[in-house]
Amino acid sequence: MGDLPGPRPEDGGDARLSAWVHGLVQGVGFRWWTRSRALELGLAGYARNAPDGRVHVVAEGRRADCVRLLEVLRSGDTAGRVTLVVESWEPARGDMSGFEER
Repeated sequence: MGDLPGPRPEDGGDARLSAWVHGLVQGVGFRWWTRSRALELGLAGYARNAPDGRVHVVAEGRRADCVRLLEVLRSGDTAGRVTLVVESWEPARGDMSGFEER
């Protein structure tokens, strides 16, 4: 969950981040903004709207870069207004390329 410590950047290796982003994040360019940040960090994955108004972000790549994406999602310096980000982590699967808005 979001309050539990996730991987630290110094842990190294690859990881897959799944982040459920709550707030005013649909219809405001949030998925495009997230895609731009993820591509800058060299991450693969997607951002898609959920029917309940959240955005689900799945990003995979270097663990430190995934941590950085999570930090910017939580920073408040995003498109829209983020009120909560709930994260989970798993090992990288290597089954994605590029970063899509879905």
